[in-house]
Amino acid sequence: MSKVLVLYYSSYGHIETMAQAVAEGARATGASVDVKRVPETAPKEVAEAAHFKLDQKAPIASIDDLTAYDAIVIGSPTRFGRMPSQMAAFLDQAGGLWMRGALHGKVGGAFTSTATQHGGQEVTLFSIITNLLHFGMTIVGLPYSHVGQMTLDEIVGGSPYGASTIAGSKGQRQPSELDLQGARHQGELIAKTANKLFD
Repeated sequence: MSKVLVLYYSSYGHIETMAQAVAEGARATGASVDVKRVPETAPKEVAEAAHFKLDQKAPIASIDDLTAYDAIVIGSPTRFGRMPSQMAAFLDQAGGLWMRGALHGKVGGAFTSTATQHGGQEVTLFSIITNLLHFGMTIVGLPYSHVGQMTLDEIVGGSPYGASTIAGSKGQRQPSELDLQGARHQGELIAKTANKLFD
């Protein structure tokens, strides 16, 4: 079975929760799954003043970790319609991997969170996916086989480009069960794809 890395950055815990759901879906296929996060780059006093969640359990990833996996699923919140600087700074260190083609053929995917329904979810997903395509990875999104993303009965995240959730302007909304179902479904599809390619 394949090895899957769920790599994330989370300021307030919403993406951390989604990452665990992605991992749960991937594990359901029999894949070996690790959840890691990228380093916080904001100064400690700034992060504390903004009430960032700094006590997350996931270990910090290194760039060299990426080569050990068959699939890499990247999650981050949006910052003004794109991935935050913490995730960008981490991926910017992967030039050596890019040069060697070390990630060619691996499976990739993205998931995100925004404060509002129209806060840049799809653009943020594409800002992540663009990196993965440059690395030579095969992208798996969140197709409409996750029918929950089409509901009009409640606020819900999700798009064909990846799982997502809506946190609210003050972070007051946690991922709903439908959002988590989407994350699990995407994790499962990514792992199944990797299982087929690397079995």
